[in-house]
Amino acid sequence: MKGVFYKKVNIFVAALLMFSSIQAQQKHAERKPTVTNQGRYKLWYNKPAKNWNEALPIGNGFIGAMVFGNVQNERIQLNESTIWGGGPNNTIDSNARPYISQVRALLAGKKYAEAQELANNKLGPKGNSGMPYQLAGNLYIKFPGADSVTNYYRDLDIANATAVVKYTLNGVNYKREYFTAFGNNVLMVRLTANKPGMISCKVKLQSPLKSSVGVNGKETLVLSGQGSDHEGQKGQIKYTVLTRVKNFRGTCVTDTSGITIANADTAVIYLSIATNFVNYRDVSANSMNRAEDILHKAYRYDFNVLINNHIRFYRSYFDRVKLNLHIDSSASHPTDIRIKNFANNNDTQLAELYFQYGRYLLISSSQPGSQPANLQGIWNGEVKGPWDSKYTININTEMNYWPSEVTQLPELSTPLFQMIKDLSVTGAPTAKIMYGTRGWMLHHNTDIWRITGIVDGAFWGLWPTSNAWLSQHIWEHYLYSGDKTFLKEYYPIMKGAAEYYIDALQKEPEHGWLVVSPSISPEHEYIDGKNQVSVTAGATMDNQLVFGLFTDVIRAAAELHVDKVFADSLAAYRSQLPPMQIGKHGQLQEWLEDFDRTDDHHRHVSHLYGLFPGNQISPFTQPQLFAAVKNSLIYRGDVSTGWSMAWKINLWARLLDGNHAHKLIKDQIKPVTGNSGGTYPNLFDAHPPFQIDGNFGCTSGIAEMLLQSHDGAIYLLPALPDDWKDGSASGLMARGGFKIDMKWANHKIIKLVIHSSLGGNCRLRFNQQMNNKLLAVANGSNKNRFYQVMDLKTPIVKPSNESITPSLIKTWVYDMPTTPGKTYVIEKLIN
Repeated sequence: MKGVFYKKVNIFVAALLMFSSIQAQQKHAERKPTVTNQGRYKLWYNKPAKNWNEALPIGNGFIGAMVFGNVQNERIQLNESTIWGGGPNNTIDSNARPYISQVRALLAGKKYAEAQELANNKLGPKGNSGMPYQLAGNLYIKFPGADSVTNYYRDLDIANATAVVKYTLNGVNYKREYFTAFGNNVLMVRLTANKPGMISCKVKLQSPLKSSVGVNGKETLVLSGQGSDHEGQKGQIKYTVLTRVKNFRGTCVTDTSGITIANADTAVIYLSIATNFVNYRDVSANSMNRAEDILHKAYRYDFNVLINNHIRFYRSYFDRVKLNLHIDSSASHPTDIRIKNFANNNDTQLAELYFQYGRYLLISSSQPGSQPANLQGIWNGEVKGPWDSKYTININTEMNYWPSEVTQLPELSTPLFQMIKDLSVTGAPTAKIMYGTRGWMLHHNTDIWRITGIVDGAFWGLWPTSNAWLSQHIWEHYLYSGDKTFLKEYYPIMKGAAEYYIDALQKEPEHGWLVVSPSISPEHEYIDGKNQVSVTAGATMDNQLVFGLFTDVIRAAAELHVDKVFADSLAAYRSQLPPMQIGKHGQLQEWLEDFDRTDDHHRHVSHLYGLFPGNQISPFTQPQLFAAVKNSLIYRGDVSTGWSMAWKINLWARLLDGNHAHKLIKDQIKPVTGNSGGTYPNLFDAHPPFQIDGNFGCTSGIAEMLLQSHDGAIYLLPALPDDWKDGSASGLMARGGFKIDMKWANHKIIKLVIHSSLGGNCRLRFNQQMNNKLLAVANGSNKNRFYQVMDLKTPIVKPSNESITPSLIKTWVYDMPTTPGKTYVIEKLIN
């Protein structure tokens, strides 16, 4: 009895200590957040989410959740990256080849409207236009009491990948904590209060998909579901959601109506999701066994162990890059208010937060072994989401991964590379059957089943150049990493894409150029008489993509010391591609003929691929084309869909105009009104509706404003806006394996640290003249040379083409030999 008495006393004391600790934490959190570094990476709000675009996203690449923070009836919307409609299939049109030949002939004869009509009638989707990514369902937690609470607060801490909800009700402080565990792959929710016995609620699972709810054993709630039938494809994905609770004191009862928790001090919810998906050809796994295994392994650990492991894993990615644009009192306002005020204040830290939010979303939606981030990342709250939440490969999928290399998240491209490998297999019969070629290809859209045929009809979907754009990501990864093992593995895929074009390119009759035909300039049209026409031959973007692919394969072959004859043949074909052309308005032509209009404000700016993300237009070597790109952007305008504005941020950064790029950041981070793009209260990018590529594109654009390495040198602060006169950035990556840390004041770099992983010459480009003596001493060598390269006069082509006005771009370049694994610290840069 004595032992029992002391045991009870110890438990009571421990409980008091726990409650006092929770109470102290909650009192601290209830105060309005102060402007500190600790809170600079929090999205926070003083009210629950009213809709999906106010809910907060958490994820680990495999499962995702949207936390609403409702007081009485909490909703946590659930996703798992392999829950899609339909099943294994491809969309190859075995009847397409003769019609493709006929469309080519009509285009060669400049019978554009007739070519469009034939394409519309004969070259549409075969069977389906791809399958939709779908939600798993919802976890509901229903609490007793009224919605009338005080001290309400919720946040998403992107420095730790956790979410919190707090409020006071009837004198009791309640707290909820949420995260999706990296490594353990479970959703975790902890419910606590600052007084004992106050946690009472009902946990339920629900799904709009075909599903049922049951109980496994005595403690586990089970939702069994199935993906939808869609466009003639039977739903073959089966999935299981398992939920189990650990309660401390009180009671917990599980039946088919849910899990009832009564009078607990603390309740911890564990939730796993798994499917029968193995790969795009195989759906033979057992979802219940998988979900049970995940839940069983996680349930052995308490909440604190799992959250500590989760944060440690997450921060191994997130902490690689730091950006400081300075913080002021604006950060003390809720995030939705900051978005509303951003256009009219100098809340530079919101741009910093948005930059890091893009990195958070990529870490949370794309992990080695997961599916790639789709059009909505991993978060979709509908049975059939916007554009089916598929992979749109005429810009959006690629934009998702623009930040991965430069912001030091290269492992997160692994799912993209695996999808490219899959597509090189499913796209081989498409190339042979539809186009009569070797190699592999696909059109502008795919899904989890890796379809490669035409999607959505010829007007939008007759674009056969996705393979070239996807291949660019392979080469870019090599440029940053120098990983020859990776290049050797993926070189055959790049070569296969090039083989497709060797066979598919057509000789254009007027100039004898080799062109992609038929194709489109993605989702855009030109006017032929009174007809809107998209189908074309030799679209500028296609020419740039094929030129880039051939160039990359030639270089890859040289790096690997293989295929010299093949590389020489690619060089011969490359020399016959159409050049980029400047049109009658001083613009870069979008099509082979000068169809562009000055009143065209289309969201796609595909013909500017050569500037970004390509590297075919330089202010230092092609000033006329550089000026023509600028005119094209001016004509298109700034305000557009969210992702389009994100692309333009990158383009204006490459045009070395930081103020214009910053203006577009202001345009993008604004409340959504009507059909214009902007930012939702949860910082999701709005097309509208939500498309995650705009988030990733803006993150990439901010990085491009601070560092560029595509044009033969590492250009530091190439497009720094006036509003960012002081700041610092660390961990940004440059091609060649260089990691850059820098600090600037009054727009001048005052400290620079270079980490060289591969060694070799590090060529730096500055907008400012440096103290060359101190630089040489800092690196410990008198052989380093520092010299002014050029005063470049860049012609700005007037829209009327009447005159050319020179402008001065003055840069200085410094060559610094480096040793692999060495770090170079350079201070006192300014005379």
